Amino acid sequence: MRRGPSGQAPDPATAREPVIQVYAARALGWRGVFAVHPWIVVKPSGAETYRRYEVIGWGVDAGAPAIRIDRAGPDDHWFGARPELLVDARGDGVDALVAKVEAAVAAYPYRETYRTWPGPNSNTFIAWIGHAVPELRLHLPPTAIGKDYLPHGAPAGLTPSHRGVQLSLLGLAGVLAGVDEGVEVNVLGLIFGLDVRAPALKLPVAGRVGVTPSPAREAR
Repeated sequence: MRRGPSGQAPDPATAREPVIQVYAARALGWRGVFAVHPWIVVKPSGAETYRRYEVIGWGVDAGAPAIRIDRAGPDDHWFGARPELLVDARGDGVDALVAKVEAAVAAYPYRETYRTWPGPNSNTFIAWIGHAVPELRLHLPPTAIGKDYLPHGAPAGLTPSHRGVQLSLLGLAGVLAGVDEGVEVNVLGLIFGLDVRAPALKLPVAGRVGVTPSPAREAR
């Protein structure tokens, strides 16, 4: 299964500006039918390499940390699946956001915990960063099972972009409405909804079904 670069991350040897990118690819095996695996990469101004952060469940029960750093390249295929670029932030002001991302990674409350369903999992981690850095206007796809597992079991909160609100029962059920996210209903971790800004349906398995590009793909 292909694991090499997908060609979406700018070459740090020539792109000297700061960069933050968020990717999501279909998960490995049967999980890929329902869910994606996301990660975030950061590069401060002038840095010659990216730093990649993600949460992985393999080995956590045996004492391995949930957060893994630089286990693969910034835009590598995920066991054959080409990743979708969700956020692409570059240029002025992004160095400050890189610092905020790294602070959010350090503060993640589930560093020794992983649960595939309903969370906390890899999507919970990236949603946590989105909450901490709303300037990214992160909009995870409906197949990001675990994104609605709010920190510390909170029943309500803002959406990651801070441009909407959501109610959640430990990621098992809930509702969400936001400028970027549209309207979503969570039923046992499966998302049904409507994208309002760029009209499309949000469905389990299929993900986002529409004729217009997702706002999540716009460069920030």
